[in-house]
Amino acid sequence: MNTDTNYDVVIAGAGPIGLLLACELRLGGARVLVAERLAEVDETIKAGGINTLTAVSLYRRGLLPALTEVQVETANGMKEFLRTQSGGEGAAPPPKSAGHFAGITLRADLLDASDPAFAEVGPPGEVGRFVPQAPLERLLGRRAGELGAEVRRQVELIGYDADGDGDGVIVHLAPTDGSAPQTIRAGWLVGCDGGRSVVRKFAGIQFPGTAPEITGYQAIAGMTGTEGLSKGWNATGTGMYTYGPMPGRMVSIEFDGPPADRRSPVTTEELQASVRRVTGVDVTVHALHTATRFTDNCRQADTYRSGRVLLAGDAAHVHSPFGGQGLNLGVGDAMNLGWKLALVVSGRAPVDLLDTYTAERHPIGSWVLDWTRAQIAVMRPDAHARALRGIISDLAGTVDGTTYFVKRISGAWQRYDLPGDHPLTGRSAPDLELADGTRLGDHLHTGRALLLDLTDDPELRARAAGYEGLVDVLTTSCPQHPELAGLLVRPDGFTAWASDTDGTEDDPSEALGLWFGAPLGA
Repeated sequence: MNTDTNYDVVIAGAGPIGLLLACELRLGGARVLVAERLAEVDETIKAGGINTLTAVSLYRRGLLPALTEVQVETANGMKEFLRTQSGGEGAAPPPKSAGHFAGITLRADLLDASDPAFAEVGPPGEVGRFVPQAPLERLLGRRAGELGAEVRRQVELIGYDADGDGDGVIVHLAPTDGSAPQTIRAGWLVGCDGGRSVVRKFAGIQFPGTAPEITGYQAIAGMTGTEGLSKGWNATGTGMYTYGPMPGRMVSIEFDGPPADRRSPVTTEELQASVRRVTGVDVTVHALHTATRFTDNCRQADTYRSGRVLLAGDAAHVHSPFGGQGLNLGVGDAMNLGWKLALVVSGRAPVDLLDTYTAERHPIGSWVLDWTRAQIAVMRPDAHARALRGIISDLAGTVDGTTYFVKRISGAWQRYDLPGDHPLTGRSAPDLELADGTRLGDHLHTGRALLLDLTDDPELRARAAGYEGLVDVLTTSCPQHPELAGLLVRPDGFTAWASDTDGTEDDPSEALGLWFGAPLGA
């Protein structure tokens, strides 16, 4: 048996959440091992895009150019599909979509872009909807490697034990080739290992929720006889389906209970039968490039931490995939947890800081579960649900309705309950345009917090003494917001403290102490 002792944190699962968490921990100086059962990135079709808050988070780490490349490539494929399906170059394009709720399309031309929730998002506001999960995972894998995280593939976590002195965990890994098991000693273990999380089960963390009532299929398939299919989301007498907007993409949803077997590969016959039942069109599926089943199993861990073990992503919460909220929710988990755990590992913050992880993220997860449950209620094929669907469609067809739904989908509504009365406190920081030509997001690439002095105040800057290496200080001005005197932005991009030039809340010391402990030398 091989024993390794060189890691502060072991992460189970090298999906996008585990990889992003590894990046955040490395920025904070932690030694990280990511253990993954699969030999390479899973190309199975999953989330088709990311929301605005996720795009903003990755932009703050300098990843916007890479995200843009992914989006352009994906969008080009979609445009070609829409062109061929709409009758060629001369056909009128469909209305631009801003997303959907329960398969009810939200028209971009009805969105009130002047709503304050969308103000000062910055450059990432144009990126995200067409960034699928697999390319994002590859991008984050490269980034984790550049930052020095070790990703060990073809090993499966089979259990763990508490270290004898209580200062860590002993993680047991089994190589998938049957070779000798590996034992890893680490300070912390984080389960990013999906809805069937081995980490969560071994930790004994409860996973309450609601049982599934649907069987869904998402696939990229070779099909003939598709001329009778309508593009976009469609409600039928037996379920829901969508065809496109990527070539060969098909989603079929039936409300006949969960599948008897979710683990065996989807077959062409199985997908074809579902598509025919739901659409009423005699489509023939002759090839499967990628396919998956899904349900609306909706559950959430009652805590995201048990001792030296933490959960993030699907290990902490599962729900139906409508709207792609799962990936975005997991990214928020990783951004919230990474810097906090790195601070604890470094000894600069007490272990109690990790209690704020569950306190801040659990309510967001609970909201997402209810958001997806509401969509299932509106998608059912019974008369009551279809009547409700008509009313929701009417509301979504208004400027106020579209703006409401898009704000919720974008993540712009999210706010943590942090001390302080300033309107910015607890919210994702605005991407301020600064006098030197940079933007606030440009100064968050390091993964450190930022104290922004906008009035050249030496007393404000002095508050950051003793926090070197944890909090960067920038003195500049913001011509568009002369009322702002200063901001303390946490590493995850959320505002921990803000002050106006009228002198309200002019001392960030409490916020600095809360998030980064006592200053060195105090």
